[in-house]
Amino acid sequence: MASLPVVDPPTSAVAAPAPLVDSHCHIVFRQFDADIDGVAARWRQAGVRALVHACVEPGEIPAIRALADRFPEMRYSVGVHPLDTEHWQADTAKVLREAALADDRVVAIGELGLDLFRQKNLEEQLAMLRPQLDLARELNLPVIIHCRDAAEPMLAELRQRHRQGAGLKGVMHCWGGTPAEMEAFLELGLFISFSGTVTFPKALDTHECARRVPAERLLVETDCPFLAPVPCRGQRNEPAHVALVAERVAELRGESLASLARSSSANAVALFGLKLEMV
Repeated sequence: MASLPVVDPPTSAVAAPAPLVDSHCHIVFRQFDADIDGVAARWRQAGVRALVHACVEPGEIPAIRALADRFPEMRYSVGVHPLDTEHWQADTAKVLREAALADDRVVAIGELGLDLFRQKNLEEQLAMLRPQLDLARELNLPVIIHCRDAAEPMLAELRQRHRQGAGLKGVMHCWGGTPAEMEAFLELGLFISFSGTVTFPKALDTHECARRVPAERLLVETDCPFLAPVPCRGQRNEPAHVALVAERVAELRGESLASLARSSSANAVALFGLKLEMV
């Protein structure tokens, strides 16, 4: 994993006028080992009142659980990322199930999905995806979906389940698809979450999606330590920067940051079953 520069937030960082939820972060990653207390102080100063920590492979779960012990505003998922195929074993679904049942702070299954950007091993990824979707259905938990260059097979899988009466609630995290693809996922009842990419000047499809997505289906996230928003692009991302993401989404939609913060946080509460007092 490439090293990312560590800097304090820029002076242009904002503090949200209403509570925010970072709906997808990875602070268990080594980029945060040296200054996690400062990172937490900054997210609280920025108005972040709840975080959902996404899991990419089962070996992370003890460390994520320890972070949740340390930071009461944190909830987390359990799952295997589509590019982490080496972590999928015969008993992995059982391991994830046991972890989810052991801790009521587990609020989702994921980060699961399909990623065909560099790897073209679709069948291998589907073999990991399907048991995780089954587990989410069994436990009545939402899914956190990673989908990169794979909208067609992802939609095919979800539509088949929907036709069979086994539809799922969940979120398309770090949205980077087209408006037409977004509409297709919205038709399946999914939420759309925007990350720092929405602040990138050339991300025109993402800008248009942010304008069009219904207010009741919109989430914001950092996906930190990756994809830091402008003006922090190229640096290590962190949960405090979700305020910059929300600010840009609000600007694109022609609404106030306070309004966007309230609606996106309410959506996160509804999807993940967060406690209202957290936000």
